[in-house]
Amino acid sequence: MNFQAVETSRISHTAIPPANCRLCGASLKHTFVDLGMSPPCERFLEAHQLDEMEPYYPLHVLVCDECFLVQLKEYVSPEEIFTEYAYFSSYSTSWVEHARRYCEMIRDRLGLNRDSFVVELASNDGYLLQHFLPMGIPVLGIEPAANVAKAAEAKGVPTMVDFFGVRLATALAGEGKKADLVIGNNVLAQVPDLNDFVAGMAILLKPEGVITLEFPHIEKLMAENQFDTIYHEHFSYFSLITIEKLAERHGLKVIDVEELPTHGGSLRIYMALKESGHSRAPRVDALLQREIDGGLNRIETYTSFSEKARKVKRDVLAFLIEARNAGKKVCGYGAPGKGNTLLNYCAIGPDLLDFTVDRNPYKHGRFTPGQHVPIYPVEMIDQERPDYILILPWNLKDEIVRQMRHVASWGAKFVTPIPTVTIIDPKEIAS
Repeated sequence: MNFQAVETSRISHTAIPPANCRLCGASLKHTFVDLGMSPPCERFLEAHQLDEMEPYYPLHVLVCDECFLVQLKEYVSPEEIFTEYAYFSSYSTSWVEHARRYCEMIRDRLGLNRDSFVVELASNDGYLLQHFLPMGIPVLGIEPAANVAKAAEAKGVPTMVDFFGVRLATALAGEGKKADLVIGNNVLAQVPDLNDFVAGMAILLKPEGVITLEFPHIEKLMAENQFDTIYHEHFSYFSLITIEKLAERHGLKVIDVEELPTHGGSLRIYMALKESGHSRAPRVDALLQREIDGGLNRIETYTSFSEKARKVKRDVLAFLIEARNAGKKVCGYGAPGKGNTLLNYCAIGPDLLDFTVDRNPYKHGRFTPGQHVPIYPVEMIDQERPDYILILPWNLKDEIVRQMRHVASWGAKFVTPIPTVTIIDPKEIAS
C-alpha cells in the first residue's frame, strides 16, 4: 500500500464541521490555515495551576468564498477572554506614541473641540483617550475588562465597563451621547458578532460623524507569513474588499484609508453614514484595485497560505534545536498573544526557550499558556546573559532592539521568527 498517497488523500479531504460566515451568513467550506490546538493566548498561568488541565481549542481558520472574510469560529466567548484581561496597551512606548500622533491628526482633520464628543471602543487602559484630555475634548471609553478600565479611570479617562453593540449604542444615543468620532483600534477583529458591533457604531454616530478603525491587513498577513497573529481572541481578519461589504450592509461608506506599519502592517479606515456629506478619497479605490490585482477576491489566494506557516515552523525549530545542541542559551523577549500562538504551534517549551521576559508586571512569575515558559521581568536578561533573544512581539522589534542594545556587551544577538528567521546583531545597529 502507498501510505503517503493514502495519508495525503486523507488530509486533503478532511471534513470541516458546518459553520456559517459571521458577516454574510454563507456556508464556510474552505480552510485558510490550521494551526492545530491551542489554549487561549492570554491565559497566563500561576505556578499552582501548572498541574491543572488547560482548555485547548482549534486554531482552524476558515475563509468565506462570498465576502472573503477570514475567520475563526467562536470557540471562546468574549466574556471569557476580556472580563479579566492581561494586555495593557501602555506598556508599548511606540504604541502610545502612535496614539498620540493619531489624536493630534484627527483633532485637526475633523476640527474637534470642547463641543465635540469622542468615543473609543475597547479603550483599554486609556492609552489613546488620555491624549484628548489636555485638548479639552470630551471623551468616553468603553472597555469590557474591569481590571484594565480601572487603569484608564486612574488616568482621568471616563470609562464604561461593558461590551459594545446595538444595545449599548441605543442607550447612549437615547441619552443624547452621539459621537463626532468613534474610534476602534484593533477591536474589530475581536468581535464575534460583527453585524451587531457595526450596526451599533452607525447608531452612535452623529449625521456627519466619522468612524476610524485600525486592524491588521490580511494582505500583509499573507505576504509576510504572519500566521502568529491568529489566536482565539481574534475572530476575523480583514481586507478592504471585505470592509466595503461590511460598511454597505450597515448604511455606512468607506471615505478614506491609510496604510500603517503597526502590527506588521495595518489599515486605518474612515467610515461615515452613507447619507452624510463626506466624499470618498481616491486612495480607497486605488487600494481596492491593488487587492483585486493581488487576488484577494479569489478563494485560491487564501487556500494556498497554509504551506507558508508550515515552513516558518520548520525553520524556527531548526534554528532553536541547532542553537541548543551547540550549548547556546536562548530566551524570549515578550509574552504577547502572537508569541503564544507561535510557541504552541511550534511546540516550543522550556527545553528550547529557557524563559521569556515582559515589561508588564501582571505577567511576572506566571507561565505562558500551553508550553509553560516562565515569564520574568526584563532585568532577568542582564542576569542570565543569553546568547540569543527571540523577539516574540516581532512587530516591536525596532523598539526592543533600541531598548536592549546593551546586550551586545556580552555578544548576545536578537532573533525574529516572522516572516523568516532573522538574526539581528545589535553591534550592527546604528545609534
